[in-house]
Amino acid sequence: MILGIGNDIIDIRRIGKTLDRYGERFLMRVFTEVERVKSDGRAQRAASYAKRFAPNEACAKALGTGLRHGVYWRDMGVINLPSGRPTIRLTNGAAVQLGRITPDGFEARIDLTLTDDFPLAEAIVIISGLPASVDRR
Repeated sequence: MILGIGNDIIDIRRIGKTLDRYGERFLMRVFTEVERVKSDGRAQRAASYAKRFAPNEACAKALGTGLRHGVYWRDMGVINLPSGRPTIRLTNGAAVQLGRITPDGFEARIDLTLTDDFPLAEAIVIISGLPASVDRR
């Protein structure tokens, strides 16, 4: 069952300007360490950060809270599973909210799709509830 869905689109140039203006302050406020390490090593740094910004915003929407009620930017971070499939790891307030929207007897699964076509990056997040006995691979 679908527990939440969210999408976001961001102008990569906007992220580039924000990086130029606020630099490390912006990065530390919005992105997890894993996201920063991955993006800082990319030739298209602004695009890489945009492809992490949009999923976090989409995830906050899918959680039903946006960036309030104890859900903060760094509570959500884009990661890749061993299979390579992208997803979002939730911590702190975002993990608490995920627990609130996940019915008893179910486990949450976060599916993420990302795309970019300069100057835009887009993400769609679907949070599903799977019966607890289902293999999550």
